[in-house]
Amino acid sequence: MSGNHRAFTIGLWLALVPLSGLRAGPFPMAQNPAMTTGPGAASDPRAIFERGQNALAQGHFEEAEAAFRKILALDPDSAGAYANLGVVYMRQKRWEPALAMLRKAERLSPQVPGIQLNIGLAYYRQNKFREAIPNFEAVVRSVPDSAQARYLLGLCYFFTEDYSSAAGALAPLEQEEASDLSYLYVLAISAGKANQPQLEQAAMTRLVKLGGNTAEFHLLMGKAHLNREEYDPAIEQLQLAARSEPRLPFVHFYLGLSYLKKQEFDRARTEFLKDAETEPDVSYNYDQLGLIELEQQHLKEAEDYYRHALRLDPDLASSRYQLARVYQQQGEYAKAMREADLALKLEPGNSSVRYLRGQILGRLGRNDEAQVEMRKARDIQNQARSKRQKELENPEPDLRQKSEP
Repeated sequence: MSGNHRAFTIGLWLALVPLSGLRAGPFPMAQNPAMTTGPGAASDPRAIFERGQNALAQGHFEEAEAAFRKILALDPDSAGAYANLGVVYMRQKRWEPALAMLRKAERLSPQVPGIQLNIGLAYYRQNKFREAIPNFEAVVRSVPDSAQARYLLGLCYFFTEDYSSAAGALAPLEQEEASDLSYLYVLAISAGKANQPQLEQAAMTRLVKLGGNTAEFHLLMGKAHLNREEYDPAIEQLQLAARSEPRLPFVHFYLGLSYLKKQEFDRARTEFLKDAETEPDVSYNYDQLGLIELEQQHLKEAEDYYRHALRLDPDLASSRYQLARVYQQQGEYAKAMREADLALKLEPGNSSVRYLRGQILGRLGRNDEAQVEMRKARDIQNQARSKRQKELENPEPDLRQKSEP
């Protein structure tokens, strides 16, 4: 597999694990608004609103949705009802309706930071970090001391490789987050890449001092070596973490990734399977297992793993892309085209997807379209898109925190 293919594969994971250091929840939602119904109303809007909030807090989403819909029937301009409906849909991972409701709430109450925060979170939880940034920036401007919004903004900058902005956003949290190893790791990496050696050294010194001999510390050190392509030291640190805490989330994932980088497929497979035992509902282990099988031309096994990954996360673009490659190699070009189209919808600016799609179009005899697609792929590569390609190489899936709204 080419390096371009591998970069795409490693870059599009969606992790759903907590990141320590963020606040338990966002700003309060728009509270029970004043209602336009008179004293003769058949039911009390405030009581309905409170029932909806209680149901949402308890995870009774259908009941919560019904309550907030009832509020909107009484008052179509209730920003609080729209905002809370957005939260209901976010909890159900229904991103399009969530954003639709939150945008309506935003139009009605444009100055409420909690609505902006949850719009950012809805994008963030889809790994759409660029789209999330303006919303978190707006919250930080209006509420500068919001630790959660600032942390999320810093992570978005980090994931899009704007390291100077990441360091700038995260540095003011240094005192508040001084005991959070993940925060110190991100700050140190960002400062180092932004050529801010004093900030990097301070964060790394604090990280080493706090980390001691803990499994989390060895995990972070292993990741740091992996990011520098120092695979043997990475494996040494990650093995220390695994021996200390065998079921530590992501430790076996990063071990698998380290072995995969060294083309040690059997060891990589073993580690990804171990992580899948710990986190059976997380898609990117199966995505990487599919890559191993594809590398070894075990096409049926690769297809099974990619389909498993996509059952867990239908928007996992790397699995869509690789599944298209599987079908291409099997000569099933219509199936390959469907998967390539879905991958393109998720990653329209990725040259690997464009190139693959052009190849498949050629196999289908659609030569004019194939040439257009190949030109688009070359244009992307020629337009200094190396930063975007690099952005896909280091997923940091355990840092892609999914703070609950």
